Amino acid sequence: MISPENVEQLIRPELKAMKAYTPIEPTDVLSQRMEVPAEKVIKLDGNENPYGCSVRVKQALADYRYYHLYPDPEQRELRKALAEYTGLSSKYIIAGSGSDELIDLVLRLFVEPGDKVINCPPTFGMYPFSTDVCGGKTVNIPREPDFSINATTIRKAVDRRTKAIFIASPNNPSGDLTPESQVLQLLDSAAIVIIDEAYSEFSGVTLARLVPRHSNLVVLRTFSKWAGLAGLRVGYGIFPPNLVKYLMRIKQPYNVNSAAQVAVLESLKDIGYLRGTIKAIVDERERLFTELGKLDWLKVHPSQANFLLCSVLNGKAKTIHQGLQSKGIFVRYFDTLQLKDCLRISVGKPEHTDVLIAALREMC
Repeated sequence: MISPENVEQLIRPELKAMKAYTPIEPTDVLSQRMEVPAEKVIKLDGNENPYGCSVRVKQALADYRYYHLYPDPEQRELRKALAEYTGLSSKYIIAGSGSDELIDLVLRLFVEPGDKVINCPPTFGMYPFSTDVCGGKTVNIPREPDFSINATTIRKAVDRRTKAIFIASPNNPSGDLTPESQVLQLLDSAAIVIIDEAYSEFSGVTLARLVPRHSNLVVLRTFSKWAGLAGLRVGYGIFPPNLVKYLMRIKQPYNVNSAAQVAVLESLKDIGYLRGTIKAIVDERERLFTELGKLDWLKVHPSQANFLLCSVLNGKAKTIHQGLQSKGIFVRYFDTLQLKDCLRISVGKPEHTDVLIAALREMC
């Protein structure tokens, strides 16, 4: 019989050494940890939609009669609806179990062990995570002090082993957009350029229309944020059609489950409701920005997403983070070289903003 030690020797060495991705935790876990009733938890750490999904989605999920059958592996109805929403043919579109799966699929399609993937930190942690899983090498090109990218610097870093460049726009956690002119510069390089537009609906900006003109451009989107479907895990990508062919070949056959497909179809039928929640979040983002800006120990960075990044100028970010947790308010804390003493605060409902601001005023 093989011992546990010998079994571990069979694991790929680079995966044994890789750093795990740190996810956020669900409300029930946070509630138990801080001994705060779940209904009192104010969860502003995951960039989730506080208004939730459309009521039509809940009814459609309850009414659906075919959960005992596998969903359509070709995602035909789903891709048709997404084509109508994006204005692009379904031949450009493939859906995934969240945009996270599509990040993984793109890298599996292109990256061999030793190949390079350019990352622009601080940004979404799944890019280096998935690169590591594929055996690739992450090449970090740090963002400027204002969190913008430098396309010229990135292009100089591209060599024959560079397969992909990831750019989040709006960027997480800084909330800034990358100008189209910078992206066009990157598209002149010999690498796949992946623009992650997880927060696009809050900015009103997308580069999806450029995909038909550029054979190395990919745009990723998700229903987790704007549509309130984070728990159902559904996203989609807009790809050159020749890449869709290969991605459909390598994806799991039933990667988007029936509930997720039903939820997307109903969400797109109730677009008026969702646009209303987007407006509410954007309006509240501006109010939160103003209220946080009144605290002289915070520097609030402008954002085009559904969150705000705040630099804590008195060096007490960790203490403030812990103090908010004790009150049942959860925000994201960063303490890296580029995000020293930073808090990222998701935009909640107006009542969440009121409680948060009152708590922050009490602390400092």
